[in-house]
Amino acid sequence: MKGKVEKVLRDVVLPMLSMHGGSVELVEVAADGVVKVRLSGACAGCPGARMTLAHVVESAIKDAIPEVTRVETVS
Repeated sequence: MKGKVEKVLRDVVLPMLSMHGGSVELVEVAADGVVKVRLSGACAGCPGARMTLAHVVESAIKDAIPEVTRVETVS
């Protein structure tokens, strides 16, 4: 599943975030379907980071990979 998540982040999420100076890094894919990511660049300190996580990152990953149960950020 890690390869699938990396592909979604690279092909779908990263292009969207980079348009606004942000980036995302995969930290972990747990066996229970929880994906942990780190937002960086303009996204790291942005007040809208929570919305970005839910509406961009988590949506894209869960749409492409139904086995993912949740996406969390780590600092």
